[in-house]
Amino acid sequence: MTKTLLTSVERDFFKMVGQAAFTNPFSQARVELDRKIAGTDAAMPWNDLLEQVTARISERLALLKKSGRDDLKLHAKDDQELLRTVFLFDIYHRYGRTFDDFILKQMAAGDAPIPIPFATELLGAIAALGLSESGCHRYLGIFYQIRRAFYFIETALTGLSESMHGLRLQLWNNIFTCDINWYEQHLWNRMEDFSTLLLGETGTGKGAAAAAIGRSGFIPFDGRSGRFCESFTRNFIPINLSQYPESLLESELFGHKKGAFTGAIENHEGIFSRCTPHGSIFLDEIGDVSIPVQIKLLQVIQERTFTPVGSHERQRFQGRVIAATNRPLDNLRRSGQFRDDFYYRLCSDIIVVPPLRQRIQEEPAELEALIGSILKRMIGEAAASHVRLVRETLNRDLKQHYTWPGNVRELEQAIRRIIITRHYRGDMATSATSDPADRLMARIETGSMDAQQLMAEYCGLLYRRVGTYEEVARKTGLDRRTVKKYVLLTSAEGAANKKK
Repeated sequence: MTKTLLTSVERDFFKMVGQAAFTNPFSQARVELDRKIAGTDAAMPWNDLLEQVTARISERLALLKKSGRDDLKLHAKDDQELLRTVFLFDIYHRYGRTFDDFILKQMAAGDAPIPIPFATELLGAIAALGLSESGCHRYLGIFYQIRRAFYFIETALTGLSESMHGLRLQLWNNIFTCDINWYEQHLWNRMEDFSTLLLGETGTGKGAAAAAIGRSGFIPFDGRSGRFCESFTRNFIPINLSQYPESLLESELFGHKKGAFTGAIENHEGIFSRCTPHGSIFLDEIGDVSIPVQIKLLQVIQERTFTPVGSHERQRFQGRVIAATNRPLDNLRRSGQFRDDFYYRLCSDIIVVPPLRQRIQEEPAELEALIGSILKRMIGEAAASHVRLVRETLNRDLKQHYTWPGNVRELEQAIRRIIITRHYRGDMATSATSDPADRLMARIETGSMDAQQLMAEYCGLLYRRVGTYEEVARKTGLDRRTVKKYVLLTSAEGAANKKK
């Protein structure tokens, strides 16, 4: 059979679409591709741009159908692969809002998977591309995963600042890698070996970032029941390790058998037992656990097995591990409080969640956008008058350039206090002189620092925020050894000042 060729114009257009399909939707590269596909340079909200993109793609595919060239078997092999990607991209976006509605219904239903009323229709559209039944089921699962990831990253981690744009981009890559095409071919069911370490100050939103990752794992479709195998609501299990005494922590993690210790009156399932094969465990405050607990956690991550307290029966753990801490791990590792081998098992990816003061400094409109988002979550709406009330109260009661030591968590409580009292005067326990950023600014303004002191103070400030020498080196453009020298210099000066 003579193969029908695409025109060069059609091929170039479809290649752009194929490239967009595999580009991080939170990246500037994706925005630029979408503009080219839509044929516009106008700045507009991404959802509006996406509508134009999908409309243009639908028009091009309709022309293929009208000319009788929509059957993939008519095309050469390379064009078949290209067009299959374009058709899948089109199908995914046609069902985007349907998936969003389904996500909300599953959230309301809880831990029991609900039927997928549109599954038969969507699977039929995918099957028309010549894919096997198992291939169709896999794409249905990937479509669902992509939609959940976008939903949870976009809604839970709002922000206009450069650092928040970067955070959303990193979270997407954490879920799908930086090459979603490679992920789709090789890793869609193998991500449990990729652990994640979240760093950042208290209250910055590390829990929200962890939840976005944990609720966005791949969940297979069960063709017999017409449902996904699990509900994403039970696929993310968080535990704050600092809230348990060490005598109880092992039981909470691994479970225990009846009679294993005094008070063990029945069997207890730990979080590693409750985690589904497609789920994630979030170990918050990982920097606070003792060396013996670190060793046991290391063994679970390495060997993928664990034993409940009082039992000899080894159980398998198939989920993914996400960990977080607000403590500087380099210091803990150097002092022997955090094991290097445990660190290297946790750091397949390291994500730093930025502090609120950095976000506001990068983009002053960030504060108002956050206020609106928090009010909407609290009271179901964010009228301009409500946002204005909170903003005016903060402007009146707080000093200029307030540093928000409690970050987003403090802002949430500030809004609640303003709703109740119409006042918020900040964290009284944190004075200007106790904040490192304020101290640095004061010394810059008085001209009391030389160049070396300035770099040392700045590196020390960044290190306290991000927790690793590598990240400070990336931000400053310095090499790691120079950063370490400066950080240790500020630590030594601080210790000497305390002795005085």
